Amino acid sequence: MKIARGALPVLVPALVLLLAGCEQATLPLKAGTGPNPTLPPPNHTLLPTVHIAPAKGWPQDGKPTAAAGLAVAAYASGLDHPRWLYTLPNGDVLVAETNAPPKPEDSKGIKGKIMKLVMKRAGAGTPSANRITLLRDADGDGVAEMKTVFLEGLNSPFGMTLVGNTLYVANTDAVVRFPYKAGETRISGEGVKVADLPAGPINHHWTKNVIASRDGRKLYVTVGSNSNVAENGIEAEENRAAILEIDPANGKTRLYASGLRNPNGMAWQQQTGALWTVVNERDEIGSDLVPDYLTSVKEGAFYGWPYSYYGQTVDARVKPPRPEMVSKATKPDYALGPHTASLGLVFYQGDLLPKRYVNGAFIGQHGSWNRKPRSGYKVVFVPFDKGMPAGETEDILTGFVNDDGDALGRPVGVTVDKSGALLVADDVGNVIWRVTTAK
Repeated sequence: MKIARGALPVLVPALVLLLAGCEQATLPLKAGTGPNPTLPPPNHTLLPTVHIAPAKGWPQDGKPTAAAGLAVAAYASGLDHPRWLYTLPNGDVLVAETNAPPKPEDSKGIKGKIMKLVMKRAGAGTPSANRITLLRDADGDGVAEMKTVFLEGLNSPFGMTLVGNTLYVANTDAVVRFPYKAGETRISGEGVKVADLPAGPINHHWTKNVIASRDGRKLYVTVGSNSNVAENGIEAEENRAAILEIDPANGKTRLYASGLRNPNGMAWQQQTGALWTVVNERDEIGSDLVPDYLTSVKEGAFYGWPYSYYGQTVDARVKPPRPEMVSKATKPDYALGPHTASLGLVFYQGDLLPKRYVNGAFIGQHGSWNRKPRSGYKVVFVPFDKGMPAGETEDILTGFVNDDGDALGRPVGVTVDKSGALLVADDVGNVIWRVTTAK
């Protein structure tokens, strides 16, 4: 069937409504959380479930709802699609204002074009600002009175990390470094490329995060898959669905862990020194599958994608099957619910919030498109004990979706500011939220 030029934008709303009614969850979200989530049989449908919250933004004086004992207020507003956060040693906060780069090969065909328009509806269709902005709260009142361009002319930047006097930025196609002096409010010099990252005309999962080892001698970079379940061919997945280790002294890159469909947030767990990440799992096999997850990252481990999920549950869509790969798949540590789009991750080490949060994980959940009812669209907390998850997830910030089903905001990156408050990037509200103890 041939669709006339210009007709697709008109058809998409109707298609979205049609697809939204095709399938829905039969299990509560809680069944897909914790160390041993329920994994029902896949629910294959002719077309994927589409049930996204259209991006609307906050009304005047609107804000999320904080958990009991906590309070939330705007730390900075008027930003341009803020996605990721990094707190510098002097207390300045860096914000990556960013969006997807052009991906001409990732929206071909009717399905691709529909998904492109659906993502636009979700607030992900604006051009990337391609900059990092510096926020400064010099008087300590919890509001950044300085908002200034720190770095610009980048290429869909995401992760940032400082090692000594060197700031590393993960663009969508490379890690670059810049000289940094404490307290400066702008870097105008050209960046120096440290290492290339997988990108190209598909670049399905474009976000690349970077953190440094404790001694600063290695960098670790997340690279998402180039597809949902390798439908673009496994050859398009080289060094993808992985965490890469980079030697910043010479740019040498090696595969550190693989089979991670779309890892984003990374952090070092203070009690054990282990690297942890949050991962977005695959879509299009039902609202109850597959749980996104939080896991420790073992060097050399394979976590299943695309051949299996949550350990060794085979995904029969992937051809040819690879039973030898499935047999060595490592089970993740803790499920975060199907389709929650868990992105941000930080382990709490401050003293401003109640002590029970210390050593636990705050996670920004961007929210589902492939689940009915919706999941995510909130910030959650996972308690830890002796370096491992130890309890159920707790809601920290909610209320990002209103009663009409519109997204007032969508949480992404999380960090802790110098005072110990939790900061949350909201890329639909264009706000950085600050969470403190209620007075």
